[in-house]
Amino acid sequence: MMKFKTLMIIKAAVCIVLGIPILVVPKFFYGIFGVTLDAAGVFPAWEYGASLMGNALLTWNARYAKESKGRRAIVKGMTVYNGIGCIVTVIAILTGVTNVLGWGAAAIYLFFALGFGYFWLNPPTP
Repeated sequence: MMKFKTLMIIKAAVCIVLGIPILVVPKFFYGIFGVTLDAAGVFPAWEYGASLMGNALLTWNARYAKESKGRRAIVKGMTVYNGIGCIVTVIAILTGVTNVLGWGAAAIYLFFALGFGYFWLNPPTP
C-alpha cells in the first residue's frame, strides 16, 4: 500500500499541475473538456483554481504529519472532497456537460478518494 507521505506529495503535485492552468487560462483549460466558459464561468473557475492551490499547500506541508487529530481531519476532509468531486464529475459527464476526457478527472478524484479513504479507515497505530 502507498505511504501517506507519497499520497500527499502526489496530491500536491496534481493540484499544482491542474490549479495553475485553471487560474491562468481557464477558458482554454475547460475547453479541452468541451466546456465553454463565459465571463460568469471564469470566476468560479478561478475560485476552483485557488482551492486547488490551497489543497496543494495543505497536502505538501502536511506530508510528514504523524497520526494526530490534525492528520485525521486532513484525511477525512480529503476523502470527502475527492469523493464528492468524483460524483459531481461523473454527473457532468453523464449529462453532457463535459466530454469523454472528464473520465480522466473522475478517475483522479476516485484515486484520491480511495487513497485518503484507506487512511481514514486504517489509521496507523501509535
